[in-house]
Amino acid sequence: MDAPLSVLAPLVQVEGLRHVYRQGEGNVLVLDGVDLTLGDNEIVGLLGRSGCGKSTLLRIIAGLMPPTAGIVAIDGEPVRGPASQVAMVFQTFALFPWLTVLDNAEIGLEAQGMPAAERHKRALAAIDLIGLDGYESAYPKELSGGMRQRVGFARALVVHPKVLLMDEPFSALDVLTAETLRTDLLDLWCEGRMPIRSILMVTHNIEEAVLMCDRILVFSSSPGRIAAEIKVDLPQPRNRLDPVFRQLVDDIYRRMTERQAGRPAREGVFPGTGIAMVLPRVSPNVLAGLAEAVAAEPYNGRADLPPLAAELQMEIDDLFPVLETLQLLRFAEVAEGDVRLTEAGMRFARADLDEGKRLFAQHLIAYVPLAAHIKRVLDERASHRAPATRFRDELEDSMPEEQAENTLRALISWARYAEVFAYDEDAGVFSLENPS
Repeated sequence: MDAPLSVLAPLVQVEGLRHVYRQGEGNVLVLDGVDLTLGDNEIVGLLGRSGCGKSTLLRIIAGLMPPTAGIVAIDGEPVRGPASQVAMVFQTFALFPWLTVLDNAEIGLEAQGMPAAERHKRALAAIDLIGLDGYESAYPKELSGGMRQRVGFARALVVHPKVLLMDEPFSALDVLTAETLRTDLLDLWCEGRMPIRSILMVTHNIEEAVLMCDRILVFSSSPGRIAAEIKVDLPQPRNRLDPVFRQLVDDIYRRMTERQAGRPAREGVFPGTGIAMVLPRVSPNVLAGLAEAVAAEPYNGRADLPPLAAELQMEIDDLFPVLETLQLLRFAEVAEGDVRLTEAGMRFARADLDEGKRLFAQHLIAYVPLAAHIKRVLDERASHRAPATRFRDELEDSMPEEQAENTLRALISWARYAEVFAYDEDAGVFSLENPS
């Protein structure tokens, strides 16, 4: 006799998942061909850059949104709406400010129609489990960020879900608070005291993923796909200074900085080509600061990314756009988990303010097509002025409106720093700083 599907199937199974967002008159492919499983008694991490679809995947698994194509099943049952077998913990706490800690913890049970006495008893147990005993009558405004996130965990655990989904649950907390909460949760998990079977979590923190997870799924972007699966065969509790731990962190950085197959190094990693290249909102002062850090001791122009990220306290969503912008400007090369400043990058890092701006301006015009395009238009006009709408419209022919606006804003920031051209916010007009 065949075993029932619920016995044969993993706890969570995702097959051929594809998701498309509608944006204006066009579509944006966010997830494509995603296959994953989550078994009993494991923590699996989804690691990747912002915009690669990790949070969208969590919401699809939770049944909060339908996929464009593909199958999601929990315990062998297809997900066709909000899934009662899962609970979510969000980055932003998402508490009701007018409810007490106890009331916030009970809200899910109330929605299930559980009798008041039973939900009160279960909520008190969850609050005690998560370390908030004595705060049942407090309101969210009276709690620290870490305590509010503990309420979020209590609210999720109180319904005794099969799967706990966590969307960057520690990223809104300061470093020490996040470390304390992370350690407490791992202790509860390892002791078998959490009323759940498995955890699926989104993170942008590579060390956090290696510290917590049994498996790590590394996502690529545009569209989101699983680029690598990494098993973490280290016993808990894990030691960040363990050579095997450090090697795993190094390996993930290497994987995430590999050049995409078939893409010339000169094209960098930003989507689009020519003036339609999508630019990240990175401060030129941060670019200069990171270049100076890499040029200084102990790196002397070449840095291994894990210790650099640790020193600067930057996660991948903060660090990678800065590194890749330096690469776009030919001030650095990023590959195999390292960043190396070019000769021009070393000059930029060690230059005084005026010389640094001059170098930045040269490289901005030479290597960022949109900057060269705007400069050329301004040079050709007798007034040396042009409305921003002219360039925004050109960008919107190739990218969504929000990306076009962010790209233009990034370029404005870089051009102002380099004094290549000016931008009048009130009039929405570009002009040359020093027309010849």
